[in-house]
Amino acid sequence: MPYVIGSSCIDTKDRACVEECPVDCIYEGDRKLYINPVECIDCGACEPACPMEAIHLADHTNGDEFGQDNKEFFTEILPGRSAPLGNPGGAAAIGPIGVDTLLVRSEQ
Repeated sequence: MPYVIGSSCIDTKDRACVEECPVDCIYEGDRKLYINPVECIDCGACEPACPMEAIHLADHTNGDEFGQDNKEFFTEILPGRSAPLGNPGGAAAIGPIGVDTLLVRSEQ
């Protein structure tokens, strides 16, 4: 079960989690960071590094909307893009994506 980043990351993007991730699976949207659920190895290094306590294990059984949101960041076509991001194999090589999912764009 991969880790996900919740709402307290919106408009904060501390990035401490990025520094701790051994597989470079945390990608930067416009307002929030996202963990690629396929690339995440479930090591948990990111969770204690987050000062906002925004990172938790995905729990699809309890209506975890940010679990689904993190997945959609990689599987849905985001605004201004012609294809889904997919699994690029590391965030550092592609840099900030600059857009967010519908859920994050609609959060105030």
